[in-house]
Amino acid sequence: MDKIRGQISQPVMIAGAGGFVLGLIIGLIVLGWWLWPVQWTDAAVSNLRQDVQQDYLTMTIQSFARSGDTVEAQKRWTELGEGAPALLTQLRQAPPASISVDDLGRFEALVQPAAGVEAPAAPASGPFDNALFGVLVGMCLLTLLIGGLLAYLFVFRNRQPALASNRGGGATATRVAEPVAYAEGQAPPIAQYLTTYNLGNDLYDDSFSIDSPSGEFLGECGVGISETIGVGDPKKVTAFEVWLFDKNDIQTVTKVVMSAHAFNDPSISQRLASKGEPVLGEPGKRIVLETASLQLEARVVNMGYGQGALPQNSFFDQMTLELAIWPKTA
Repeated sequence: MDKIRGQISQPVMIAGAGGFVLGLIIGLIVLGWWLWPVQWTDAAVSNLRQDVQQDYLTMTIQSFARSGDTVEAQKRWTELGEGAPALLTQLRQAPPASISVDDLGRFEALVQPAAGVEAPAAPASGPFDNALFGVLVGMCLLTLLIGGLLAYLFVFRNRQPALASNRGGGATATRVAEPVAYAEGQAPPIAQYLTTYNLGNDLYDDSFSIDSPSGEFLGECGVGISETIGVGDPKKVTAFEVWLFDKNDIQTVTKVVMSAHAFNDPSISQRLASKGEPVLGEPGKRIVLETASLQLEARVVNMGYGQGALPQNSFFDQMTLELAIWPKTA
């Protein structure tokens, strides 16, 4: 109950976030960089190393000297990108033996008119660049989609009333309670839940968020096992704790719903009184808890006792409680 009040009772959210991070590590580092690394092909000339670009420029000048194809020479010059003038300057300062001074001069006159030197425009994106950009955009959108889905599943949905089916083996059945009739003129509750314990659910501990109609967090409430009787499995529950936590109050209010045997046994009843006010569990019994700004009414919808070697009516076989919460008016 204390861990719930401390807002750390959602291991599913932690596990989901950890799984998301682990998936990114496996997908990006292990699969993307190690097992199936990206193989770059058909890269643009402007993306090559400087020494390779220098060789490309040299071959371009040689080809222009032999063919005189000005269109092809201009195209290859443009492919070098913004660094082309610097490459040509370096080549002019230390021309290789394979290029004559005249060939270099004719090429320079073609790509750098006397009116001034202009850097060639950046080459248009090829099919590979467009495909890569599309993949990156798609991955970003997929990551955002997964992150939003996880946020909804592990954060926002957990703030709504829980919905779960009744599973076999004594599992808890929790759902939004159907509206019931209250006193005339009484406003409907701001939150209403049903929680069911079945024999065999040794970890039974249901908790629920209490929010205002506008979504403001007001507190929490819940039901859990308070006391067992006898030995062996499954545990024999003889008392439950019904509790109410108010964010505007300094303490959590608790009442203990007991079996008939526990309620009438002075030693058990006195021991459990330290946890909260003892209440005898009976079908239809209404149990009221109040804090500074909240009021909770727990109603015993259905209950039954187990049979065995233990004293009669000493442990529960099944218990269903309805929890309805109202804000207290000043």
